[in-house]
Amino acid sequence: MSTRVYVLAQFRPKAGKEAELFEVLKALEPDSVREQGCIQYMLTRQISHPSATQTDYPIVFNEIWADGESWAAHGRRKQIQHFFESQVVAADGLVDDAIVTAYTDEGYDYDAPVFA
Repeated sequence: MSTRVYVLAQFRPKAGKEAELFEVLKALEPDSVREQGCIQYMLTRQISHPSATQTDYPIVFNEIWADGESWAAHGRRKQIQHFFESQVVAADGLVDDAIVTAYTDEGYDYDAPVFA
């Protein structure tokens, strides 16, 4: 069984604040990738491409954590809490909206017995 947690943290910046928000988020990468249990913590920005659709959330962290506790510990870090309080919750922050979702790579009933 895999315990990995895959996270997409998507951000919709306030009008005219996309580049500034990207730089603020980019500053979170160096410390986050050093956390125990962090396998990947990569900030990406949306690009135009004929095979892709555009969304209202042009900045996305693509994260992979060894397990749920590692991801939870990341969320308890003061640097991460400060970002959410000052940029997402605060009225004068750079973020209009954020969506954070977690995924698993395990199928449904992955370890259910197989009967012939």
